[in-house]
Amino acid sequence: MTGVFLCFCLAAGTALSDDTLSHRDDLSAKDRVKAAKVLQPPADFEAAEAFEIMQGGAGTSRKRINRDAYSHSNANLTFEEQATFKVGNGLFKKLWASSPSSTQASDGLGPLYNARSCQGCHLKDGRGRPPRVGEDAVSMFLRLSIPPQSEAQRQALADKDILLVPEPTYGGQFQTFAVPGLPGEGRFDIDVEEIEVPLDGGEKAVLQKPVYRIRDLGYGDMHPDTMISARAAPPMIGLGLVQAIHPGDIEALADPDDIDSDGISGKVSRVRDPATGALTLGRFGWKASKPSIRAQSAAAFAGDIGISTPEMPDNYGDCTKAQTACRALPHGEQANLGVSEAPDPVMDLVTFYSENLAVPMRRDVDDPAVLKGKQVFYQSGCPACHQPKFVTSRKAENPAHRFQLIWPYSDFLLHDMGEALADNRPVGDASGQEWRTPPLWGIGLTETVNNHTRFLHDGRARNLLEAVLWHDGEARQARDAVVALPPADRQSLIRFLESL
Repeated sequence: MTGVFLCFCLAAGTALSDDTLSHRDDLSAKDRVKAAKVLQPPADFEAAEAFEIMQGGAGTSRKRINRDAYSHSNANLTFEEQATFKVGNGLFKKLWASSPSSTQASDGLGPLYNARSCQGCHLKDGRGRPPRVGEDAVSMFLRLSIPPQSEAQRQALADKDILLVPEPTYGGQFQTFAVPGLPGEGRFDIDVEEIEVPLDGGEKAVLQKPVYRIRDLGYGDMHPDTMISARAAPPMIGLGLVQAIHPGDIEALADPDDIDSDGISGKVSRVRDPATGALTLGRFGWKASKPSIRAQSAAAFAGDIGISTPEMPDNYGDCTKAQTACRALPHGEQANLGVSEAPDPVMDLVTFYSENLAVPMRRDVDDPAVLKGKQVFYQSGCPACHQPKFVTSRKAENPAHRFQLIWPYSDFLLHDMGEALADNRPVGDASGQEWRTPPLWGIGLTETVNNHTRFLHDGRARNLLEAVLWHDGEARQARDAVVALPPADRQSLIRFLESL
């Protein structure tokens, strides 16, 4: 019942007791009192809350807002850590080459891949988008899987030794690019179905539902039961702070059986830690399928670029055994450099970089329209999933992440978002209609950094209002509340989101 109480309190504005934080084994009694105080919901909406402008805690970036707004290091890193961050940045931007190559520390690309660098998907450390007409998809790709075909596969899924069954020929990810001499896996097109949504006040919105068509398959037919789900690359900011949230704070927000009957039944994702094999909290990825930034980074190296790491040592990435030509090509592992194509300390450096990209400072927190939009955000019930704030763990690995008041606006739980957003493709604990609540911090700078305003897991929403209107399932009540708003209040809500 503690989790229900905590979620209800912060959404409805009831006072939060430090007893509610009794699960925080990292905090002293004095710390719990302090944390409970700063986690109180706003008493009114006449002014900004204390520290609200510093949404990434002491590490919040105060630098000028421009295209580099997502690319600054946490402001509270040491001088030595700033140097490590910069080296990691170089590796994040590094263009990998196919093997064999004269640049021996840079070969191993693919043989199948979606991008040649981490930056290729996360341009300026920001958000991906669907391809424009005539473009190849780079910062967006398709996930693939099939239902279990055997008792062994069903048992492996039940034991969480695997979270899905890859498509037998094309693997878990559709790679549209390949090294010279090898065909890519194919191409895909996006058609749209328009859905008109009437809004109170005489306004209307037109949503575009994407329909994906795979063509020009390079390795034969796919399995007839293949499940396909598009993914746009998420922004990289604040990941280390998310990792530093005490797992008990996320678990306390879960209410899978909807005990409080509020229609919100967020649930925890449990996955195996690749380092230990133990079940742990999944908090990264659109389906909360990764437990750590390092695990997420290793999976991206393998699936997106085809680069092996000590965590995922297959030098052929997502090339399956059925793709014999792919697995017959040379790879980039070199014994004198260490195990895998990206041997230590590459993963250490890229992981550190990914953990320490700063959250930009809030803007216009005292603007009347922003404050009104914040009030609308609360009154519409959005904080029930988009949890405004946390205090990070005293035991976080990096001192820069410890005991920080942060404002990610996410509970990092899985929620049923209804049929409209469903990909009908289960991943671990996430059903085909469930998605992890994405954090909202920094969302208002998407256009500044990435020159687009495409949102949601597949970039289908062309602006923030459309993103809200796609909400359904557990979020239907909040969505309907936004539909019923006077136009001026809807605009204030968007102004608030743009200030994050």
